[in-house]
Amino acid sequence: MRRTRYHTVTELEDQVLIDRCLAGQTEAFGLLVQRYQHRLYGTLVHVVGSRELARDIAQDAFLLAFEKLASFRGTSAFYSWLFRIALNAASSAHRKSPRAKQSLDALRERTGEEPTDNRASAAPEHGLEVSDRQRLVRNALAELPEEFRTALVLKELEQLKYEEIAEILNIPVGTVRSRIHRGREELRAKLLPVLKSEQ
Repeated sequence: MRRTRYHTVTELEDQVLIDRCLAGQTEAFGLLVQRYQHRLYGTLVHVVGSRELARDIAQDAFLLAFEKLASFRGTSAFYSWLFRIALNAASSAHRKSPRAKQSLDALRERTGEEPTDNRASAAPEHGLEVSDRQRLVRNALAELPEEFRTALVLKELEQLKYEEIAEILNIPVGTVRSRIHRGREELRAKLLPVLKSEQ
């Protein structure tokens, strides 16, 4: 049974597009893709540590979401439902083709692109220092166990509430809090020696 109250205008707009798609206007799903493709891809890059793999998983997730759209019940936000599908696709891809964790330095060398934090804004004279720090954080994040990394990315980058993360990961809120706490502690432990050596 679909919910009748929506927490945000975006959720209501999403539901209208979903209803239109289910009624045969499949182009409405394209609008959902446009709305969420960059957000999903950007988050997946941090979760899986590879632009190429994140792109493949995002495409698979949208395809699966389209195929399963009739099963969307509206008990969660569409993006939460979509991200859960993406995480399942990521787990499936990892089982089929386990890859060694790539450092972001190796990724940059292979693609010729510097991964960036789109939300960072620094004065030009501080750009190099900020870029180095971002690289250190990204590398340390990539070394965390997947369960901690995913919870941290959803909390810190996606800025989701604990309850939303619990829903996406299908775990209790207490477990989410524990993973985020432990993830922050491990991240701090990895970064502290490096940051001290810079002083």
